[in-house]
Amino acid sequence: MSENSGLRKNVRVRYAPSPTGFLHIGNAQSALFNYLFARHYNGTMVLRIEDTDVKRNVPHGEDSQIENLHWLGIDWDEGPDKPNPKYAPYHQTERKDLYHRYIEQLLDQGLAYKDYATEEELTEMRDAQRAKGEAPHYDGRWYGKSEAEQQAAEAKGLKPSIRLHLPANHEYAWDDIIKGHVSFNSDNMGGDFIIEKSNGMPTYNFAVVIDDYLMDITDVLRGDDHIANTPKQIAVYEALGITPPNFGHITLIYNPKTRKKLSKRDKETLQFISQYKNQGYLSEAIFNFIAFLGWSPVGEKEIFSREELIKLYDPSRMSKSPAYFDQNKLDWTNAEYIKKLDLDDMTDRVLNLVDEGQTDIAKQVQGLQLPDLRGFTKQICKIYQTEVYQLSQIMEKIVWYSNILDEVIDYSQLNQFDRNETLAVLKSFRDHVQDLQEDAVVRDFNQIIKDVSVDSGVKGRNLYFPLNVSFTGSQSAPQINEILQLYSTSTIIALLNKAISAL
Repeated sequence: MSENSGLRKNVRVRYAPSPTGFLHIGNAQSALFNYLFARHYNGTMVLRIEDTDVKRNVPHGEDSQIENLHWLGIDWDEGPDKPNPKYAPYHQTERKDLYHRYIEQLLDQGLAYKDYATEEELTEMRDAQRAKGEAPHYDGRWYGKSEAEQQAAEAKGLKPSIRLHLPANHEYAWDDIIKGHVSFNSDNMGGDFIIEKSNGMPTYNFAVVIDDYLMDITDVLRGDDHIANTPKQIAVYEALGITPPNFGHITLIYNPKTRKKLSKRDKETLQFISQYKNQGYLSEAIFNFIAFLGWSPVGEKEIFSREELIKLYDPSRMSKSPAYFDQNKLDWTNAEYIKKLDLDDMTDRVLNLVDEGQTDIAKQVQGLQLPDLRGFTKQICKIYQTEVYQLSQIMEKIVWYSNILDEVIDYSQLNQFDRNETLAVLKSFRDHVQDLQEDAVVRDFNQIIKDVSVDSGVKGRNLYFPLNVSFTGSQSAPQINEILQLYSTSTIIALLNKAISAL
């Protein structure tokens, strides 16, 4: 399907999370593509909360989903916080009466029926089917039962579930926005399936149909793991005499090492959007990165603003193949976005992470007694802006440089240089800085380094590397003159004394 944004009218899509936990990167992928679809076609995005699985719902699960979607830069036009009276309410638990009305309609038409089979009976049925080498399926044992048989079951205290009756050898097919033509035969769908549980709550595959129908949803974009649900939902649409929306099944995200779907057991990959936020990935970078998990624009360009992605989005370029999560690509993308930040903005973002204190390193920064944390942070951002790929690395530098006199520096690195030359450099530097006042506002370390070079007769690598090791613990340090601005004069002298002593 290659569509121009001017050809589609009245597009309505929905993202419908369950409040069972944090926003997972796979859910964020679905939300993002629904968002791009809606915005590209000047349509409406709906946020609906599918909370019928009450046992799995967690406190603040919904708030967490909403907060992380907002952080990611995804907004919506309708939802619990933006109700449209025509379509509200937006929580499934508040829509129970709506579902039951359609359940009664199907029962009255004989297209659905009450099933009084107990869990023990169903388990026994499935075990017997497996023993025969058959795929487990409901055998229709309560279809067509008389009123008297139903009343007898009720008299035993049994509560029925409601099942939709599937016609034999019937094809449920659709033209998928992403996958093309897809079809399932009713004989291979596990038999008549439950549309209302014995507790009176609708099942997912029924509630979602009623919601999408009553909310005028035109296009359903969701993960590929839902593809087996789609024929069941089409069966409900057909039974109710309703035209289904367009369906599109987004490729899942895979682990490139295991070549399997990204799982919560993949410990080397962060799973939740809040984890990326806390580690100092930028929301703009995550948005850009996820947009490429299952879609690609024309051309080689890889860094796009949200507005550019909305304009370029084309469903016909959605991928049928698995989307592999490339951590190196994410880190590169985030580094590119960090490089473009205004220095004050970068400083603010780091300090916001410190204030939130969601990671060990943020808590360590909170514990520092720095007289000017903002100024110190801004200086480190200035030095390392082009070197880091996570803002948490800036926090690590803050801790390192503020505790530099207590950090363990490997002075054996100095052994690869001429000892007498190195001592001459360090002692000359010490002589020059001893003349500086402790709280001097202007300290021209570039000039001091030039003077040390003249005094010692040492230059180039043999001059800079010993200074880098002495002041940072590493042979390579960006902008050593800027790093020296982080220290008081007495700290600089103490570091030089430590290095001279080690030699």
